[in-house]
Amino acid sequence: MQEIENIELEYLKLEDVKELQEAMVMSYPNLPDSYWTKSQIKTLTEKFPDGQIVIKVNNEIAACALSIIVDYDKFSDHHTYSQITGEYTFSTHNDDGDILYGIDVFVKPEFRGLRLGRRLYDYRKELCEKLNLKGIAFGGRIPNYHKYVDEISPKEYIEKVKRKEIDDPVLNFQISNDFHPSKILKGYLEGDLDSGEFAVLLEWDNIYYERPNKKATTKKKIVRLGLVQWQMRPYSNLDELMQQAEYFLDTVSGYRCDFALFPEFFNAPLMAENNHMSEPDAIRELAKHTQTIVKRFSELSISYNINIITGSMPEMKDGDLYNVGYLCRRDGSIERYEKIHVTPDEERIWGMQGGSNLKTFDTDCGKIGILICYDAEFPELSRLLAEEGMDILFIPFLTDTQNGYSRVRLCSQARAIENECYVALGGSVGNLPNVHNMDMQFAQSAVFTPCDFAFATNGIKAEAIANSEMVLIADVDIDLLTELNKFGSVRNLNDRRKDIYEVTKKY
Repeated sequence: MQEIENIELEYLKLEDVKELQEAMVMSYPNLPDSYWTKSQIKTLTEKFPDGQIVIKVNNEIAACALSIIVDYDKFSDHHTYSQITGEYTFSTHNDDGDILYGIDVFVKPEFRGLRLGRRLYDYRKELCEKLNLKGIAFGGRIPNYHKYVDEISPKEYIEKVKRKEIDDPVLNFQISNDFHPSKILKGYLEGDLDSGEFAVLLEWDNIYYERPNKKATTKKKIVRLGLVQWQMRPYSNLDELMQQAEYFLDTVSGYRCDFALFPEFFNAPLMAENNHMSEPDAIRELAKHTQTIVKRFSELSISYNINIITGSMPEMKDGDLYNVGYLCRRDGSIERYEKIHVTPDEERIWGMQGGSNLKTFDTDCGKIGILICYDAEFPELSRLLAEEGMDILFIPFLTDTQNGYSRVRLCSQARAIENECYVALGGSVGNLPNVHNMDMQFAQSAVFTPCDFAFATNGIKAEAIANSEMVLIADVDIDLLTELNKFGSVRNLNDRRKDIYEVTKKY
């Protein structure tokens, strides 16, 4: 190979036609009529100049990629090359289409091994994202199939290539560049005897595609979280407690946070006035404040333009006591969530029941899940939420010892990794000497991430100072989760062996 002085990616120009034709003949020695005419190249460069690119090595064409945009719904999944190109006229190109269709890609034999093909595919992916198209598709030749045509079907051939039982450098290269085989196309390219006129429909999905929306709404990709590490202190009444809550909301909304997270049982100080009662009776008295608190939080979510996760509070429902919280959206809507697994103390001392309502919530910042404290230690719950598309998991908690905190923290970090999501953990600090069963608290609120190159190496986006009253503010990028799901070093959600196990709801 000659010494390389420069490699440049350029748009294909009409004056390159003769050199392009010579390069195609060298690249496709076994295909009849293996080059494009000058008029065809002229049509392509006029209709869609951004889709026609070449790589020049030392000013010589070394590789090329040609493409059009098509309205894919107008074609059958069993189309031919002739049909998709409009009998080679490219009349099928549509600037308003939704799929970037690759009609040719090649690297001259003398330049193979320089990974030029990867550069071409990377350009196509960037172009697809730039134009907000659904994805890329093309019919991939399988030129080694003629060696096996009498032994196995095209489908079996592809499976053996994927399992590395057969070496097909073309198909292997396309799969390694994130294209997935979708269908076998019979009679795809007339005259392609090496492939038996079969091709593999290969597709790449644009994970950033956004369906055109006529509504004046946007979904945020960079989401700012505000975690309230709440100090347990005496309050004279509900108004005084809500005044403190509003102080924190004013603070985090001043930093333009999208969410405010309060801890589990943040309103426990109000039980001090009922210390003369038994513990079960005292917490049931506290439950009488819950609906008033929710109403006031909803008003605050609107006035401060922030989505509020109210932590949790005791609530009576049909004569039973539950540990519940509310999502107060900034558009005024309200959703309820329940603690599924109550702790042994909650059941023994207060007579609290476990809930049965588990679901994700749509917000203007993506889909979120909420689990209360002990629930974080049961991986099935967050996995079910991940199945529903959860991006951020909020966990309000209350722990009295460092042992208890460590259980919740370590499990929360595991939930972020295994479910490819962000986890926001918010708790209370301080002590309540005048409230039975609420003596002291230990907390270090934090935001956890998956562990991959786009995130912190230890999976900690941010963490508060342990046992200090404060707010913790952190930005999380939802697009990074999308990239992780498709291109991560490991892909926990995609790689699950659903053929041998699954997690399902019973309702």
